Amino acid sequence: MFSKILIANRGEIALRIIRACREMGVQTAVVYSTADRDAAYVKLADQAVCIGAAPPAESYLNIPRIISAAEITDVQAIHPGYGFLAENAHFAEVCRSCKIEFIGPSVAAMAAVGDKVECKRLAKKVKVPTVPGSEGSVDDERAALAIANEIGYPVIIKAAAGGGGRGMRLAHNEVSLRAGIAAAQAEAENAFKNSTVYLEKYIEHARHVEVQILADHHGNTIHLFERDCSLQRRHQKLVEESPSPLLSDETRQELCAAAIRLVKAAGYTSAGTVEFLVDNNQKPYLLEVNARIQVEHPVTEMVTSTDLIREQIRIAAGEVLSYKQKDLRQTGHTIECRINAEDPARNFAPCPGTIEQLRVPGGPGVRLDTHVYAGYRIPPNYDSLIAKLLVHRPTRREAIATMRRALSEFYISPIKTTIPLHLQIMDNESFLSGHMDTGFIERTMLAK
Repeated sequence: MFSKILIANRGEIALRIIRACREMGVQTAVVYSTADRDAAYVKLADQAVCIGAAPPAESYLNIPRIISAAEITDVQAIHPGYGFLAENAHFAEVCRSCKIEFIGPSVAAMAAVGDKVECKRLAKKVKVPTVPGSEGSVDDERAALAIANEIGYPVIIKAAAGGGGRGMRLAHNEVSLRAGIAAAQAEAENAFKNSTVYLEKYIEHARHVEVQILADHHGNTIHLFERDCSLQRRHQKLVEESPSPLLSDETRQELCAAAIRLVKAAGYTSAGTVEFLVDNNQKPYLLEVNARIQVEHPVTEMVTSTDLIREQIRIAAGEVLSYKQKDLRQTGHTIECRINAEDPARNFAPCPGTIEQLRVPGGPGVRLDTHVYAGYRIPPNYDSLIAKLLVHRPTRREAIATMRRALSEFYISPIKTTIPLHLQIMDNESFLSGHMDTGFIERTMLAK
């Protein structure tokens, strides 16, 4: 096992990794920007190194500075968390060339699943269902129009190196497709330095269901069942839960088996997530593979009584998985609400600033993952996620009731947050019945 790890991230995920390491007897070093000098994770780590100014390019995305911090603190491994450099194959390669273990998959596995076009080709080889669309990248309007006419509108344009909803455009006709191609390419180039896009049939009223996997270096690959992430706004997840309320046992088994086939074919090790769209007929289609720990990983931890961060670290250290497939169960029901510093009444405008008052929820079945505190200043430079509120209860109905109670206890002032929207969701009849899809929030909750 490693004796010391550098955490190349910030916020609640940095704090989550510190906690896992402390329980494992592993020391931690963290990097931080000038905007995060007063962050809780900086105070709780064994060592902290300032690596630059607030802009991510000068700090959390600056590979030479992170490697320098790793060398100064004499660590054996780097945990990238999620976002920033977590799925950057070049960063993983640099880490390992410097004799520092990257806590994540190999460069080859990242390449196999990270490019969505190549991942789709691999999926077809191992009979994982994929969405009808282009066989590879689409370079011009003429090719895009021909494919769209063949598979039928609506279609969705996606960045091959995309993630987080960036580089995506929905097109219902030729006019919007022409405009969407150019816009998606420009956004993809800006976000990922890769303008490659491809085309897929848009699956209307689909559910977004993902399968958590773990794979070690000893040939053991397991799934930890599914999370339903259908409640989204502009492809950004807001609420996640497990088990999925409308997934049949047959479809659940199909998804989990398909996820295992795909990651094995990619030679994947570490924690990862295989994401699917499921249509009204319970037919699944591969969406993408996330080669990292997910924001919503605590949902799986609570419903399966596991520790994914701990396993991710153990795998990187060459140890055998702690769990066997036959021993894993989904027990009870877990719901997670992402609490963002955004104002839903103002089109989700970011709300950076100082938290003057904070009251956090608690009680049976409640978990709160957050790095904020009264007096904490939310910087304007990063993602607006400030907390993840989770509940775990014997049934979905009880979980919703507990989440409603926990949300009502959660008080943050004067910063605007998504808490009021989550309270509306918990009272919505369609959500209560489990009948929702990826367009539910914008179609129902945010309809003018």
